[in-house]
Amino acid sequence: MQVHRVFHTGAVTSLVILCAWLLAWEIVVAPLHPGGSLLALKALPLLLPLRGVIKRDLYTLQWSSMVILIYFIEGAVRAWSDRSEISRIMALGEVLLVVSYFVFALLYLRPYKKQAKKLAKELLDKVKVPHD
Repeated sequence: MQVHRVFHTGAVTSLVILCAWLLAWEIVVAPLHPGGSLLALKALPLLLPLRGVIKRDLYTLQWSSMVILIYFIEGAVRAWSDRSEISRIMALGEVLLVVSYFVFALLYLRPYKKQAKKLAKELLDKVKVPHD
């Protein structure tokens, strides 16, 4: 299924770019302190799901699509509140990358979710005991 592969590739690509984006933002482009800041460490938790996302692990894709919303919040807050124009642009980039990952992950998971619901319904139909 070609479209399915596109969704997976999009999820992996957006996650990898997001990690690099966050590191570049906090170390080179617009660090809070000259020479970089410890905020660059915020990219490390994104490396935890990376292996599972690459391997198409459904459980990892599910939980990471929820956890990544924390980065959406951070990006939205900093896009609104940072004083530096370049930092606000980087924050908007973070928001865009998070939304991309979220959408690609959900689109990748969609057929699996439909199949799971179908199987659960079939199982419930088989288990039902008729009432007299």
